[in-house]
Parts: sequence; structure tokens; C-alpha cells
Amino acid sequence: MTWTSLNGKNQPECGFLCLLVSSTGYLTVTIEQHPPVVVGETATLKCNFKTDGRLREIVWFRVMEGGTNKQKIFTYDAMFNTNYSHMEDYRRPPPHSISMMAAETPAPFSRYQVQNFTLVCNVSGGKPAPVVYFKRDGEPIEIFHYLQPTEADDSRGTAGMRGVRPLISRDLDDTKLQKSRTLLHQDGRPARLYTESPGRGRTPGAAGHEASPATEVIPETVVSREFPRWALSTDPLYYFSARQVPQSDGSVEVQARITWALNPQLDNDALFSCEVKHPALTMPMVTEITLAAPKGPKLLMTPTRAKVGDTVRISVQGFQNEVFPEPMFTWTRVGGRLLDGSDKRDGKELVLERVPAELNGSMYRCTAQNPLGSTDTHTRLIVFGEYIPHPKPRYLPDLVRKSTLGSP
Repeated sequence: MTWTSLNGKNQPECGFLCLLVSSTGYLTVTIEQHPPVVVGETATLKCNFKTDGRLREIVWFRVMEGGTNKQKIFTYDAMFNTNYSHMEDYRRPPPHSISMMAAETPAPFSRYQVQNFTLVCNVSGGKPAPVVYFKRDGEPIEIFHYLQPTEADDSRGTAGMRGVRPLISRDLDDTKLQKSRTLLHQDGRPARLYTESPGRGRTPGAAGHEASPATEVIPETVVSREFPRWALSTDPLYYFSARQVPQSDGSVEVQARITWALNPQLDNDALFSCEVKHPALTMPMVTEITLAAPKGPKLLMTPTRAKVGDTVRISVQGFQNEVFPEPMFTWTRVGGRLLDGSDKRDGKELVLERVPAELNGSMYRCTAQNPLGSTDTHTRLIVFGEYIPHPKPRYLPDLVRKSTLGSP
């Protein structure tokens, strides 16, 4: 075997192993020692053998890291008298990272409008470009391909799909439309189910009422995730696209997308996986996510004993389950406006600055939602004491004069 030293990084510390395979019989193998070579020189390695059987193949390995790692670099097949170099396999770096995320999130939950949902799988570091595919609950997903999206299409999300029929087809008749309208307000907005009237405690200030220093525990209210039966299909169509982005190091980054009409009744707790095949991988690279609506938000109020004039923070500390995709949060005050006069506030934390005594006993609602579902959690604010303004320091000329002159 002839070997050319290309660089000085890996050659001086590596050895070579010659493996022969033959039919039954004796076999002796020896490798001729070769003097040291310099970078760029060509070295010829010889493997001598004797056998009384039929030779099948000769395989050369490069041994590295003190013999703990070896790479197959050359095979001679004696049965067919053919040579094969494996070095090309090592010039194909495998992907080094894989991740999966939901597109266009955080996004709200919608009970009366079917939503398209897109999972995006990003794979980096492969050369050549790896093959990316999706599975649901361990089974390959039957997909429909659509045209390669352009950068302009990517900025519009799923608007880049062309040449296929729409993902959502409601096919509403007058009867179905009339049934759906019975679940709406008169102005056409969706009715809010079981979230506007949480359990009421005693009225602050009433006889026998005692404020508690801890946040009141109020049962969670889960907004129904049941869709009208006519709105969704139990056998959705999955649309797939992939784009390849060449990198400066010669590798290719692949972004694969799969889009379908989301059905929260069926898709909750569904396990989706993105798998990658590549010539340099001995087994597929896999990442997994489980679609899940938020359940049981855990609220933390600080300070736990709020006094008049304090700044109170109410924040979401987590959920009873792993939530995916990322939820969005909305804060409202039951029966009134927030302290700054607004109807609602978005974000994971609600800040109430310099709370007045009038807010004692007020209740606040945190709505956590993602496309899979929505849940409401309430907490009551207990404010202790009455507001007593701190007196402003007065300028006393006599005291200043005495301090300057010194006391006897």
C-alpha cells in the first residue's frame, strides 16, 4: 500500500495494521518496518503473508490514539481482484448539531379557527448534505413535497407553499355555521369558557376577614381544547420542504420543515422526531419533541407579605408538564383594570409598582397558551397596612449652626 503524508498533524503519531482474511488453513502475516518520513513524502507499506488456503481480502487500518481508535483506509478483495479506498469516507464530516423548533411562536390558542403548524429541523456540519426526515410516534410520516421556498417565502412562513391544495378546507354549510355561531358572543368573538368567575372569598374589610400573608391558592381553570367536529380532519396532510445553505467550511446546513393543520385533540402529547442519515454516521442522528399544551402554571408573588407602597412582582415559575411550543402569557385583573390603567399585560411577569391599599384582595389572572391549548391561573393580592408617607427632612438653621461651631 502506498501512503502520502499530507500534513504533520496526524501522521507521526499513527500506526498501520494489516488484516488478512482467508479460508481454512494456516496464515502468517508480517509488516515490513519503514523508516521515518517527512511531511509530503510518499511511503510504501508492505504486508507479507503466507497461507495454504484461499485469500479473501486484505484490509489496512490506520491506528491512532495509542491503539484505542482505528480507521479502515484500504481494502483489497481477492475474490474479485478489486481495490477500494475508504479515505473518501473520512473526508465526509458528519453533522455536528441537530435541533427542532416550532415556527412562528409563541402563538395563541384558537378554538374556532384551524391553524397551520410548522416544525423546523436544523442540521449543521454535514458534508455532503444529510438526508432529513420526520417521524410521529416512532412511525415515518407520509409527506407531500412542495416547491423549494425562496428567502422571500421563508419570511412569510407557510405562504411559500405552491402547487398544492390548501392545507385547511372547512367546507362549511349553513347548518354547521349556525351551530358554530351559538358558541360565539353577539359581536362574533369566541365565548370564554369557565374563566371569568373564579371562586370568590370573603370581601376584604368584611367582618371576620383576616388577610393571609401567603398567596391564595385558587384552582386552575383549563380552557376547553375540544374543537367542533366539523372543523378538523383526523387524517391530516403533512407538507415537507427542505433548503440547503452552503457554509464557508464546505459543509451544508439543512433546514427541513413539515407543516400540517393542527388538531389539538389528536396532536396533544404526540411525539415528533427529526432524524438524519449521512454516509459518515453509523446510525441516524435523532432529536425529539412532544407537543403539549400548558398545564398547571406555578405562580410566585414577591414579596410574600406585600405592604402599602411596595413593588409587587407576580411571575410564572414553571408548569406541571413539559410545554412545547413555548407558551405566551397574558395578565389581567378580574373585575377591573391593571394598576397602570391598561386592560392587559403580556409577558412572563407582572409588575405592580407602589401598590395602594385599595388593591387589597384584588385578583389577577394569568393566561398561558400555545397552539395546543390554554389555561388560566388566578392569584389574590393581599396588601398589609396603610400608606404613611415618609416625612421630608426639614432644614433647621440652628442645628446646622451648632454643628458648624461645635457643641460645648
